[in-house]
Amino acid sequence: MSQSTSKFLRFFSPFIRVMPEIKTPDREVSFKEKIIWTAVALIIYLIMSNIPLYGVDIQETQDYFYWLRVILASQRGTLTELGIGPIVTSGLIMQLLMGSGIIKINMADPYDRSMFTGAQKILAMFLTVFNIIAYLVGGAFGNLEEISPAAVIFIFLQLFFSGVIIILLDEMLQKGWGIGSGVSLFIAAGIAGQVFWNCFSFVPMTGEHFDEMPRGIVIAFFQALFDPESPVGVEDLWFRESNLPGLVSIITTIGIFVVIVYFESVNIEIPLAYSGYRGFQGKYPIKLLYVSNIPVILVSALYANLLFIGQIIAGPNSALRGGDIDFLLNLIASYSDDPTATGPGGSYLSPIGGILYLMTPPQGFESVIGDPLRALIYLGIFIVFCVVFGRVWVEVSGLAPRDIARQIIDSGMEIPGFRRSEKIIERILARYIPTLTILCGIIVGFLSFTSDALGALSSGTGLLIAIGIIHQYAESISKEAAAEQYPALRGFLGLD
Repeated sequence: MSQSTSKFLRFFSPFIRVMPEIKTPDREVSFKEKIIWTAVALIIYLIMSNIPLYGVDIQETQDYFYWLRVILASQRGTLTELGIGPIVTSGLIMQLLMGSGIIKINMADPYDRSMFTGAQKILAMFLTVFNIIAYLVGGAFGNLEEISPAAVIFIFLQLFFSGVIIILLDEMLQKGWGIGSGVSLFIAAGIAGQVFWNCFSFVPMTGEHFDEMPRGIVIAFFQALFDPESPVGVEDLWFRESNLPGLVSIITTIGIFVVIVYFESVNIEIPLAYSGYRGFQGKYPIKLLYVSNIPVILVSALYANLLFIGQIIAGPNSALRGGDIDFLLNLIASYSDDPTATGPGGSYLSPIGGILYLMTPPQGFESVIGDPLRALIYLGIFIVFCVVFGRVWVEVSGLAPRDIARQIIDSGMEIPGFRRSEKIIERILARYIPTLTILCGIIVGFLSFTSDALGALSSGTGLLIAIGIIHQYAESISKEAAAEQYPALRGFLGLD
C-alpha cells in the first residue's frame, strides 16, 4: 500500500478485497465487442425495469420519489426501484471530497486510482443498503407494521442484489468493456422509453373529450386523420388535457433537440503552440455550454429532494398535520382534498400552494396559462440556481481557469504571443470561462423550463439529460470507430 494513500481510502481497503469486481480487459477490446457488451448491459437493465418487486403492491401506496425518477433512471415497483441513485450519490460525494481537497488522491498513481474507484463502489453499496432501509421505514412499499418480517427481508434481498447487478454493469462499461458509462446509458434508455411511450402508446385514455383516444400522440394523430368515427379531429391534438402529449409536444421535443445539438457545437477556440517544437500548433476549445447540462441536473436533484422531504413533513398524511402548526406547514406546501396525480408508476403528490408549489415545474401549457406568475417565479429561481450551481461545479470539478491553465502548462503547451506562465494563461481563460458558465446556466435553465411549459415528450430535465448523453455517445462511437480503423489515432482521440 502506498504511503501517500489517504486514510479515507485505506478505511475501505478490507471491503474492496471481498467485493465482486469486473476485471479490466488485458487486451484491446474491439469496437464490435464493445457494442455487444453495451447492448447486453442495456438489455439486462431493461429486463430488470420490467420485473415487478415480489410482495409489493404499488397501487396501495403513493410514489414519494416521483420527482427523482428521471435523475435516478428508476422504475416504480420494479427491481430498478433504486435505479442509479447509489452510484450517482457515491460518485458525487467522492468527487466533492477530492475536488475540495478534503481527501488527497494522486490520480496519476495506479494504486490510488484503483483505491478511489473501489471506495466509490463500496460507498455505493452502503448507500444501496441505506436507501432500501429508508424506503421500507418511510412506507414507500406500504405501512411497515403491516408487512410481514419475511416479506420485508425478501424485498430487501431483491433490491440489494438488483443494486449490486446495476453497480457491476456500470463498472463493466466504465472499465472499457463497453462504451460510455452505465449511469448515462440507463438514464438515456429510461427517458427514451418515456418519449417512445408518449409517441406510440396504443393504450386508450378515458376522459370527457378524449374518450378512447390512445395516449401516443403519433397514434392519436393518424387515428384522427384517417378514422371518420374518431371523437376528435387533428386540430384538437395540438394541446391535450390532463398533460397528455400533443402535437406541440413533438415540435417542442424536436426543437429542443436541435437547439441543444447546435449549442453543443458552438465554442471559443484558444490558440495554443507546443513549447518543445516550433510550428506545432493547436487549439483549446471552450464550449458555449461549458458545463453542459450539469446545472440542470444538480438543481433538479435539489428540487426533487426538497419536494420529497416536503411531502413527508407537510404532506396530507404527515403526522404533524391536524395541530396548531398547520399554518406553517401550509407555507411549506399545501395539497388539495384529492392530492394525488397519476404518473407512469402510480399516484404521486403534487402541491397546489406554498414554497414547494413555486419549486414544482409547470406541467404543460395549461398550467402556465392558469398561473403565469407562478411560472415566472419558478423560471427566475430556477435560472438563478442553475447559474450558482454551474459556478460551484466549475470550482470543484477541475474546470476553473486555474485548473485548465495548469493542464495546458503540464501538457507542454503555451499561448502564442504570451509568456509561458500559468498565471497569464489563467487570466486569459478567466475572460471567457466565468461568462460562459453563466450563459450555460441561463440557456439550459430556460430550455428546461420551455420543455416543461410546452409539455415536451419527457420532463425538461430528462430531455436535456437525454440529449446531452446521446450527443456524448455519438462522439464516443465516432471516436471508437475511427480508432478501430486507424489504431494510431487512439492516443490523439484520448482513448488510451
